[in-house]
Amino acid sequence: MYHFLSCKILTLLQWCKLLFKGVSIALAGLPKQGIHLSYGHQRLPALGDVAHGGIVKFQRLNEVFPNTPWRFNILYMVSSSYPSDAGQLCRFARRKRAKFVWNQDGLAYPAWMPSGWEEANARMSRFLREADFVFYQSKFARSCADQFVGKRRGPSEILYNAVDTVSFCPAQFRKSTNVLTLLVMGSQYYKYRLESSIRALACLRKAHPHIRMVVAGQVWEHVLGPVKELVTDLGLEDCIEFVPPFPQKEAVAIFQQCDILLHTKIQDICPGVVIEAMACGVPVVYSASGGVPELVGEEAGVGVPTETSWQKRIPPAPELWAEAVLTVAEDISRYSEAARQRAVQNFDIRPWVERHRQVFSELLED
Repeated sequence: MYHFLSCKILTLLQWCKLLFKGVSIALAGLPKQGIHLSYGHQRLPALGDVAHGGIVKFQRLNEVFPNTPWRFNILYMVSSSYPSDAGQLCRFARRKRAKFVWNQDGLAYPAWMPSGWEEANARMSRFLREADFVFYQSKFARSCADQFVGKRRGPSEILYNAVDTVSFCPAQFRKSTNVLTLLVMGSQYYKYRLESSIRALACLRKAHPHIRMVVAGQVWEHVLGPVKELVTDLGLEDCIEFVPPFPQKEAVAIFQQCDILLHTKIQDICPGVVIEAMACGVPVVYSASGGVPELVGEEAGVGVPTETSWQKRIPPAPELWAEAVLTVAEDISRYSEAARQRAVQNFDIRPWVERHRQVFSELLED
């Protein structure tokens, strides 16, 4: 009885909250001039706050187009961080004749989401269909969407994630040392990613005894325990450092202390960490799958051949990761310069912001 009443009260509170949003959006009206964005969330974390996923790009865009959750003329949401009431928000936006822009990251599939992936795709397919404009984060993102929910008929384009290449830059001075420092960065939810990195480190120590690894970012509890056991079993406690979650302003210093980014995620769509690393002159060793080859190209790192499947993840052997790391390490200066140049030429945030401005302006002129 208590549980039943609790659920009823919770449902009533959620309904009241949604009603409040709808009324607030309606009363706020539609701005007649200028670009006024809602990102679907009442509040966005500031640039100095810890954030991950799609919200990070909105943190940056929010500096130019501040979040206006009620009085907006464009609703802009991203597939990797959209709110639970996104469908209702779209309806509210339509009623006030605001435009709707959707940023498409990845789609769900069995290897990523063993259960519920079809339902997740069904939810996202609605936003892909109904949006006035869709930004795909990579060619791979578009191909995934085409395969799992069908080709979009409305206007869209590929717009890769971006980085402030002024703030994210190589260190001006760095003490010369014979220690090679690998970086593993990001939210570590899947065990295979860290396990692949750690086993690669064990292989590398045989050929390069002066090597260490920095693991920066959130390591989920169900991953941390088994991973620390593996570190102990392989005798790597003295050469791995775990850095807890950090705000974006601290990311640059982490990149600048490392030599190579080891990105073992399979079929990643458009990881910001790869672009940020390149901007800091840190070359990338990565799984040659998904959208990452589009980002790194042939000059800014080395891709490790990876067997891909929508049904399960099949990580490359540790020896292959180690071989790729050594290839980059042997010519680290060339790879580093190429990484920086590629980031500046292709992924700087200023053209990225300007392209958003152009699309938003064109939509509002319709």
